[in-house]
Amino acid sequence: MPILIDNIQIKTHKIKNIPRNKELNYYAKRNRHKGNIAEVVFWKHVNKKQFFGIDFNRQYVIGKYIADFFARSLCLVVEIDGSSHNEKMNYDSVRDLYMQSLGLKVFRTTDYDVMNNLDIVLKELKEFIIKNYEHETEEFINDNTTFYQEAPMENGDS
Repeated sequence: MPILIDNIQIKTHKIKNIPRNKELNYYAKRNRHKGNIAEVVFWKHVNKKQFFGIDFNRQYVIGKYIADFFARSLCLVVEIDGSSHNEKMNYDSVRDLYMQSLGLKVFRTTDYDVMNNLDIVLKELKEFIIKNYEHETEEFINDNTTFYQEAPMENGDS
C-alpha cells in the first residue's frame, strides 16, 4: 500500500541488512519500558501506523546506536533530544553521519517541542517526509483530465 500524505505519493526505501548490535537489544527493550515522557507522547501519535500509515519502531538498534524511533519503510530515524543533548552535540553529529552513511535520513526535534508544540513537531515531520521522500511525478493535463507519469530514472536510480 503506497504512503500518501496530502495526496502526495511518498517513495519508500528499503535497505537490506542494516547493521544491528544484538548486545544492545536488552538496553533498547529497557528504554522502551522506562521511556521518557516526550518519547511516550510522540509514540502515542505515531504507533500502530497512525501517522499517515507509516510503521514506526521505538528504541531500534542500528549499528552501535539505539534510535528513538525508526520507520523502516522510509529508512527514517526520528530523534527526540533532551536537555542532555546540549552537551552531546559532537556525539550526535558523529551518530548522524553514521546513520546517513547507511542511507538513512535523520529528523531531530526536542523533548521541549514534543511536550509543548506537538502539533508543530508532527507538521514539521510531515514536511520533512514530503521534502525528502516525495515520489517524483510529471503531471500532464489534457481536456480536463489529469494523467500522472513517473519521471524518467536518472543514472540507473530506481
